[in-house]
Amino acid sequence: MELRLRPMHLTDVGQVPGDCFGSHDTLVSRIRDLGSAAVLAYDGPQHVAQLQFRRYDPKLRSTEGIWHPNYWGDFGAEAPELPKATLNVFCYHVGQLRSGDERNPEYLGKGIGLALLDYFLNWAQDQQFSGVVAKFTPENRAVMGFMGGQPAAAYAARGFEIGTSWLDRQLANAVIERKLVPPDANPDDTSRVGVCYKPFC
Repeated sequence: MELRLRPMHLTDVGQVPGDCFGSHDTLVSRIRDLGSAAVLAYDGPQHVAQLQFRRYDPKLRSTEGIWHPNYWGDFGAEAPELPKATLNVFCYHVGQLRSGDERNPEYLGKGIGLALLDYFLNWAQDQQFSGVVAKFTPENRAVMGFMGGQPAAAYAARGFEIGTSWLDRQLANAVIERKLVPPDANPDDTSRVGVCYKPFC
């Protein structure tokens, strides 16, 4: 595997999987505002992963909870007050070769998600954003994969300040219904999420 990472550009719109970005016009507007909307990963010419991001909005809410991309920016009452030039990590799509939910297992568990995060943090700092905020996931590997995120430890290792955490009841029900965890699994291990922040100055 020869992994190559780069920011998403306007010319990529319609050429790479567009799940979770929103409408075409919304995506184009986001790229023009921020300079990009994702970090893309390629194995040779093949798109294999992406890490999406947006401008942080403390008022953003997900009316569908975990079933809508806005979930990653919905911190509810725990939303911190941060500078306007803060970016918000959204979802990781590792192993995504084309649009849809299918993921190629060949690319899972290889550290691609962390490579995307490291590239993104360097890019965001170089672009002179104020910092990055993220919602962290439980450490349970199956739950991480289902959500498309990273646990608190991954963010803490990169200098993020770990803030408030809470049990996500919708997530707890979903991972049990999908048999990702046993019915008697500890909710703290399988459905605790929270907020973390890395300032650049």
